[in-house]
Amino acid sequence: MRLLPLILSGFICLSIFPLFAKPVNLNSKELSTPPPRIIRTCCSFGSDLKLAVIPVKKVTQISYISNLGPHQYLGNSKEGNGIIYTKRGGFIDLGHLRDQADWTAYLYSLILENQKYGKTIHRLGHEGGTKELNLIIPANLTNTDALLLAGRISYDLSIWHEIATWYGASVIPLLTERYSSFSIEDAYSNLLGVTLGMEALKSDLPYEQAMTELIAKTLKNLEAVSTEEDTQAAMESVHNIWWTRDKRLPSGKILLERQIEVYPSLQPLLLPGTSNGSLATNFTLNVPEQTQSGEPLIDLYSLIIRPSYKIPLKAIFPQEEKHFITHKDFGVLLLHVEKEARRDQQVPTGPHTANSRSNY
Repeated sequence: MRLLPLILSGFICLSIFPLFAKPVNLNSKELSTPPPRIIRTCCSFGSDLKLAVIPVKKVTQISYISNLGPHQYLGNSKEGNGIIYTKRGGFIDLGHLRDQADWTAYLYSLILENQKYGKTIHRLGHEGGTKELNLIIPANLTNTDALLLAGRISYDLSIWHEIATWYGASVIPLLTERYSSFSIEDAYSNLLGVTLGMEALKSDLPYEQAMTELIAKTLKNLEAVSTEEDTQAAMESVHNIWWTRDKRLPSGKILLERQIEVYPSLQPLLLPGTSNGSLATNFTLNVPEQTQSGEPLIDLYSLIIRPSYKIPLKAIFPQEEKHFITHKDFGVLLLHVEKEARRDQQVPTGPHTANSRSNY
């Protein structure tokens, strides 16, 4: 999960589908420069959270239906981002959703542009280590399969963000972001963004217009509450259950519940006492896994990360001498995160945290 805009200046201020999908018409310079890992800075789960250095400053990052604004690739000030509660989809972080949609659009364009080369290597910047994407694109890969591949890589990158921030990766040196890692709304918001991004790319409409309409339509279908006060009331209903005000940002102990089981599908986490059954099942999201012909998507790319010293490779992989990790190692990493979370008593045993199986 991303920090709310962090500024450190002597203090911390967190103050349906046609047959073929189309690219976003990115030029060669845009394709050669991947989006930043954090495109839109958002959000801290909770309300009226105090800051460690400025006790009088309180943080609440909530949005509402009439504040959505138009979607723009890589964001702009007109987007009304923040967290909003939906009765069928739980808490949705709009910044996460938009980011993963844009990453899906970027990767889809990148895959189509490089299909003629077959195998290509792309640098994706630094986050908890240097990131490299090796694409292995069959000449006969269909547009639909390219879209599924883009969605899968986009989602994997979002999970790496959560893993990296758990182990100390941050925008600002020495300022931990573990307090927001694997927050209960993160994974579902990310996968929803991937899903909507793929749908927008299949639309007859321009990508940004399609995303604007899809976000509004999806939130309506998920029965988003209408006002900022409604979402804040939903937040308060899980105060001291999912989060606490007893700690100050950026303490890693603000979150009392995290969602670490992130593959191969996700059900929304609804408020305790809500009839989860059919509501959650009806809105289950699946991580893209196969091409239309059944070929595993994870065999068509390699996400290679050469991690920083903060990630304890020897402890996580005691039987191997690893100098880098790939997307196929995420299952082991997630199990290690879960063990550390239990040890630190940050994650109670429960249906959403007890199993971090991946589909690798």
